[in-house]
Amino acid sequence: MFPDFVDWAADRIPLVDPPAMAASYRFADTAWVELAAAVRARPGTVEAYAIGESHRGEPIWAFDVSDPGTVPEREVLVFAGIHALEWISTEVALDVLHEWIALPPPGVRLTVVPILNPDGRRRVEGDLVVGANTYRRGNQGNVDLNRDFDVNREAVAVWKAVIPARYGTSAAALSQPESRALDSLANERRFDRAASLHAFGGYLYHPWSGRWARPPDYLDLHRLGREMETAQAGHAYRTRQLSRWGFFFRAHGTEIDHLYGKYGTSAWLIELTRSGLQPGKRDGMRAFFRWYNPERSTAHRQRGVAGVRALALAP
Repeated sequence: MFPDFVDWAADRIPLVDPPAMAASYRFADTAWVELAAAVRARPGTVEAYAIGESHRGEPIWAFDVSDPGTVPEREVLVFAGIHALEWISTEVALDVLHEWIALPPPGVRLTVVPILNPDGRRRVEGDLVVGANTYRRGNQGNVDLNRDFDVNREAVAVWKAVIPARYGTSAAALSQPESRALDSLANERRFDRAASLHAFGGYLYHPWSGRWARPPDYLDLHRLGREMETAQAGHAYRTRQLSRWGFFFRAHGTEIDHLYGKYGTSAWLIELTRSGLQPGKRDGMRAFFRWYNPERSTAHRQRGVAGVRALALAP
């Protein structure tokens, strides 16, 4: 039995003096306290609940937002924080969530999971506080959740013999509690559209990621990508099938192939920003946190929110 979110959040202690590296980003406890206030203020609009728990037993929180005066005709999922260092993804998810809580569009129920990998997130927070520069991608068990799903896991491209490391997956499908939590939610809700937020690259990726062939709904996926590009305006991200990022590239066992292939969800992996690397600064290329999270995050967050908004609302 999971705790009530508002009660749970009351025990969180926001960091008073966050490290300079993450000055424009929220630590998890700060985000939870902010969301608890929103849940208390808008009880008919937003509902918080746990979809599962992490390796270490931390709840994985989800938030449903909808206009209480209308019946939802579309179900949209947004989730972030799969990879431990990619904090910009959680910032965009939080911004979308707060925007919709304040003014939910009619006819759409939005579900947001701000941090799917809370254990990995906590480890990076600890690194930042003590000034450690450690590369982290996986969960508490060091498993990449982005390769832990069960559609298109089998590598068939000839390039698997040339660069086998690029074609790897986890030991077994849905081997991690975080992946199983997301799968259970998707199975229950059968979302119409979904966005998995990552960094970096500046792309709007759609399935397939593990197969070169075009997906059955390629034309509609491409149309939705163009809708997101238009909404982002200047410096918009580019729409592409993930497996066609490069002729040698495949990503097996990803969440977007899983959601699309198993549940029929129009699923997207959005690579936010074009990196926060700072070649002109001392150590500007060495700080792993900065690879994914630009020092000034506002414009990147706005661009990400615009894309997600368009995905949720476009015809």
